[in-house]
Amino acid sequence: MQGYGPSSYGDGIADIYDQWYGDRPETAAAVDALTTLSARGANGRALELGIGSGRLALPLRANGVDVWGIDASQSMVDLLHAKEGGRDVPVAIGDMAEIDLTSIPGGDTARFGLVFVAINTFFNLTTADAQARCLSRVRDLLDDDGVFVMEAFVPGVDRPTNMVEARTVALDHVILTATRHDPHEQTVTCQYIELRESGIKLRPLVVRYALVAELDRMAAGAGLRLVDRWSDWTGSAFTADATVHVSVFGAA
Repeated sequence: MQGYGPSSYGDGIADIYDQWYGDRPETAAAVDALTTLSARGANGRALELGIGSGRLALPLRANGVDVWGIDASQSMVDLLHAKEGGRDVPVAIGDMAEIDLTSIPGGDTARFGLVFVAINTFFNLTTADAQARCLSRVRDLLDDDGVFVMEAFVPGVDRPTNMVEARTVALDHVILTATRHDPHEQTVTCQYIELRESGIKLRPLVVRYALVAELDRMAAGAGLRLVDRWSDWTGSAFTADATVHVSVFGAA
């Protein structure tokens, strides 16, 4: 998608992000699991990639976890800052392929016992190279006894190539989702198209997905090894028919 960059998704969806995703049913289980994982190592500091509006970061801080974050979208971080306690979360604005934390006091030397990325956000890195660079930076920032946790969908073989469907049909507006899938590039390009009498709002999204085996290879190349893999945040066994994976990596 021409002109699409690291901040495009967050900037485009910030105005309705919490309305769409703020009350995800798995949030409590994710917070519980991440709180437990953060306590395993000597360093209780955690870093969230794509911290957004603080869906996970704020309850984690309420649990005593020292959460930092990075996000490419200032608009999304503004949502976090507007919430109670949001300005207490150290956040760097930038591309998570690079994970540059030098804008945060002490960020140039910070290390983490937990780094995590939730709900497919890792796939917002739109090339395999960007994903590999992100994983290498994660290893650089991770303590030797720390873990990196990724939540993402498991790509299916039956994904349609092109699709338009109605996401919302209301009295005063309609939201359509137009999707194009390129199986060779492993990319999904999407537009959320909001139609109102006052005009049209476009919210773009591009993801580059990876099969779990490819993620394991990229992680190994970055010096990370698979420690555990679940099909949800409660630790359910990962099976062949799982549609989501929560993968836990440690230092190789």
